[in-house]
Amino acid sequence: MPVLLSAAATPSAPGLLLRPFRDGDGDALLEAYRDPVLRAWTRYPVTTRGEARAFVRRSRQGWAADRRFSFAVLEDTPAGERLVACVVLKEVHPGQPAAEVGYWTAAPARGRGVAPRAVEAVTGWAFARFAAAGLTRMELFHQIDNPASCRVAEKSGYAFAEVVPARPPFPRDGHRHVRPRP
Repeated sequence: MPVLLSAAATPSAPGLLLRPFRDGDGDALLEAYRDPVLRAWTRYPVTTRGEARAFVRRSRQGWAADRRFSFAVLEDTPAGERLVACVVLKEVHPGQPAAEVGYWTAAPARGRGVAPRAVEAVTGWAFARFAAAGLTRMELFHQIDNPASCRVAEKSGYAFAEVVPARPPFPRDGHRHVRPRP
């Protein structure tokens, strides 16, 4: 059964539905990645239909391996569901106390609280799903020159922990934010 999560509507944004990526998400991925800001912060941009298919295939493989969980974040609009973000739970290993959350937000959804609500939904799911396997904290990393990601981390309950030195493939120092299991 597919995992479905939700985040309630706010005064400035409709409710969100989070689900695994599907084959039909390719065009929405291509549209989101047309944004130069998103491409600048992403190691593997989606610029062709083949790359979109590969993105969805890797997403399925991560779910099947029970180690990496990519969620398509959708808003319900009058024209239908629209992909507005992606949240990924990664580095999930039994007995390991920490896992990492990462995300991106499509340009039209920025500044409306989409990313913090989606990160919060995945964080709650991760703690519930993997607590018995030893998950006690979640980590969120971003480059030091990305203040918007710093705000998302803080709004999602991830406290600043430290500056992390640059190392490939990241060209700049970064921040590590941590959220302990409640």
